[in-house]
Amino acid sequence: MTLPTALGTAPPSSVPEPARPVPLPGDAGLRLAVADWLTALARERRMAANTVTAYERDLRQFLDHLARRGGPPTIARIVALKPRAVRAFLAERRAAEIGGRSLMRALAGLRSFARHLERAGHGSVAALAAVRSPKLERRLPRPLPVAAARALTDPDLHADTERAPWILARDAAVLALLYGSGLRISEALGLLRRDAPLPGTDAVTVRGKGDKARMVPVLPVVAEAVAAYVSACPFTLAPEEPLFRGARGGPLSPRIIQYAVARARGALGLPDSATPHALRHSFATHLLARQGELRAIQELLGHASLSTTQLYTKVDAARLLSAFEAAHPRAGRTPPPPRPEPDAEAPRRFRSGHAFRAPV
Repeated sequence: MTLPTALGTAPPSSVPEPARPVPLPGDAGLRLAVADWLTALARERRMAANTVTAYERDLRQFLDHLARRGGPPTIARIVALKPRAVRAFLAERRAAEIGGRSLMRALAGLRSFARHLERAGHGSVAALAAVRSPKLERRLPRPLPVAAARALTDPDLHADTERAPWILARDAAVLALLYGSGLRISEALGLLRRDAPLPGTDAVTVRGKGDKARMVPVLPVVAEAVAAYVSACPFTLAPEEPLFRGARGGPLSPRIIQYAVARARGALGLPDSATPHALRHSFATHLLARQGELRAIQELLGHASLSTTQLYTKVDAARLLSAFEAAHPRAGRTPPPPRPEPDAEAPRRFRSGHAFRAPV
């Protein structure tokens, strides 16, 4: 029996149902091919979950674009695409103020799906091969100065706030891992309790992009920060469960750490570029500035390509050039001081620049 709404209980019909996922545009055959492709990305190619989600979203947007211009898309229609159809999709996304990097990722996802269709025997999607990828200038990493990075990871930065002490210890431990070991935030939050780098541990194995494992060093100060969090955490940390927890005991969200860094940079007067990922950039740049080997830094960061790590050499070179131009007297940054006007009463020969000599 349903109580009347006047008593404070709404009828079942007024209770909102959880949102259901919007069906993928296309016929049954196309949807099956997309499901197989996503499974292959996650299981066979071992792509990161965020990458798989982004590829799925990009493909959905492309199929929506096709559906608006010619009805429900099919595999045969995708195989028969013309390059102008792909260019029209990219132009539409560009008009929606989508950045070049996102467009490049969307095109990479579409090409990946096209290769999946070809391997499944549906034919080659020549249109995607005929479209050029947008040209991008690789943005240089924006590391923090050493003093700013150390201040941002100081566990006593917000000791007088209303947040619980164990939360302060948790945030400090995560930030210590980002700067002290060069981890991505997803890698730090992906650690399990059994992997906790406690005092006496000099290295920890993390899972990076593509679920690739790598070993990174752990400084004593980082291990001490993790130990302080573990001892203060009010929740039971089982060996196979996440090491870092949210306020209610669930896995810690990256957004919480981003908020913590935003608060800290406001207190320290740091720019908006002071983010959790900037601590990873700072790790690499500060190592390189202290004669760290590029190949070793590549392994520590988990970069698949050395060219990605080489960006930090440009950052260091730019920093050195800036210091040179600011300090060298011949750099031309600071104009020479103006010469004083000659005294009108001074002898003419003296005013003209000749040495004045008293008459003999």
